Amino acid sequence: MSVRGHTTTTSVETVSSDDASHAAITRTRRIAVLQFALTGVTALLLVAVGAYWASRSVGTQEAIRDARDRTTIFAHGIVEPELSAEVLQGDAEAMSDFDGLVRDRILTLEPSVARIKIWSSDGRIVYSDEPRLTGNVYVLDAETLESFETGEAEAEISDLAGPENRYEDQDEKLLEVYLAIEGPDGEPLLFEMYYRYDNVIESAGRIGLQFAPTVFGGLLLLELVQIPLAWRLATRLSREQERREHLLQQAIDASDLERRRIARDLHDGTVQELAGVAYTLAGVGEQLATAGDTTHAAAVRGAAEETRRSIGALRSLFVEIYPPNLHETGLEQAIAGLLAPLNARGIETTLRVETSDGTDRGLGRRIESLFFRAAQEALRNVSRHSHASRVDVQVVVTATTAVLRIHDDGVGIDQKSAQDKGGHVGLRLLTDLAAEAGGHLELDAPEAGGTIVTIMVPA
Repeated sequence: MSVRGHTTTTSVETVSSDDASHAAITRTRRIAVLQFALTGVTALLLVAVGAYWASRSVGTQEAIRDARDRTTIFAHGIVEPELSAEVLQGDAEAMSDFDGLVRDRILTLEPSVARIKIWSSDGRIVYSDEPRLTGNVYVLDAETLESFETGEAEAEISDLAGPENRYEDQDEKLLEVYLAIEGPDGEPLLFEMYYRYDNVIESAGRIGLQFAPTVFGGLLLLELVQIPLAWRLATRLSREQERREHLLQQAIDASDLERRRIARDLHDGTVQELAGVAYTLAGVGEQLATAGDTTHAAAVRGAAEETRRSIGALRSLFVEIYPPNLHETGLEQAIAGLLAPLNARGIETTLRVETSDGTDRGLGRRIESLFFRAAQEALRNVSRHSHASRVDVQVVVTATTAVLRIHDDGVGIDQKSAQDKGGHVGLRLLTDLAAEAGGHLELDAPEAGGTIVTIMVPA
């Protein structure tokens, strides 16, 4: 047998398996709760960001609605009562008094207002706080003309490219709110106020922040309540896992004890009796040969030889039932013993036992026993059924998992058996062995032929 790629030899674990298992489960529980907490915090942040932007959207709508309400109040409460025929006719003194009123009672109180205009239905600007616009006539679009007939305030982003907005700062975004009012003689007019959009957004932010303590506080409280619940659940699961590990270890120990008892009984009873029979038959054969009865002597000698072969077979069975070197010299030497008969039959074999970090990390008695039984069953199938010329066995141990992989180049198995392991007794055995240790078995039948058996369990 050729042995390649050794990086470490599996050693016997000397620390208490119960303490190591408990420490590993506690560490796993802490990691699980930490992952849960981090996931919860991430979800909280995502929901919080979504809620913030949603509240800003609602806040923007509320701010625009508030701008419409204020414009309505200013239009009907201040502007409309103070409009006079003189103002509409452009009388200088009346315009000066009206302009002072607008500035004192609107522009001074509302710094977010950038411009005020009053339109007549023929497109003439009757009044504007920008004197250069007063008296100018512009073509009104259909939507604006329709507003003369409705009493509701409308709001939209102002088109600063229009000629009536040529005196505005083109880099500043404005929200224009307009509604119909009546002149002193009942003629239709359009009152228009332009709000700085930055102030509208700022107002929306303030409205959104009013909801922030409730939304964020509720989410944070939910997260704080869930973490103790997650810890309690993880603790309960850990206890169940410890209980299952304890029961599994008891089952393995009981199985080892029973195998030792069977091996001892066979060795001390049946084997010794057969050995006595072999010696007796050999003596009788010699006596018959001395007496000249060669025919019976040959038969008795043959029976003695067959008895000795049976004794050898039983001694080999001892190793299979309970390998004496498994926990003494390690898993590697035990598997090497299983590969030796294959190598003697001319089958090329390789064995690799390695760890991912290069350290001498022991597998522990439970996993050693599991891997030995699995390798024993898989190699038995290779010997009996595969007609393989090469077998590769690999054991890889990482910080979290232990993997046994057996690959032969024989005739392989059919795909149905690979997909349905319940149809093969040996495969069922390997599957049950892996499941008992909290792991699983993977069976692959490559198109090129052969079989790959992989068993992965928690380290």
